[in-house]
Amino acid sequence: MAKVTTYNHGVAWEEAYGVSQGYCVSGTIYISGQFSHDMQGAFVGAGDFEAQTRQTLENLDRVLAGFGVTKLNIAELVIYLTNPQEDYERCVVLLKEYGAKNRPAGTLLGVTALAFPEQRIEIRAVAHTD
Repeated sequence: MAKVTTYNHGVAWEEAYGVSQGYCVSGTIYISGQFSHDMQGAFVGAGDFEAQTRQTLENLDRVLAGFGVTKLNIAELVIYLTNPQEDYERCVVLLKEYGAKNRPAGTLLGVTALAFPEQRIEIRAVAHTD
């Protein structure tokens, strides 16, 4: 049987929801949708797309670091935006600034809502350990 490892931020709601932030099996890391929250679990950046995106990417980096890898190990990004017409171009700029220079596969989806009313972005990813 393959060895499974998980990573969590340590916020209270992780246990309540019964999911991990990251799940690694056979060298593939499946990363749950990351969003803009601090390490106490409080939402960050209401009304500010850039602040939300930066915090979301910091949280993504934190999960990757939990498995001893970096953004260069990301194979796929799936980005959910509640207002793609308004936020798409800024999202692209912020992702380029984030600098996943390995150019992972990517999908951007417009959605009507995310978990929190003020949430405008969520990012899930698949990465690898080698």
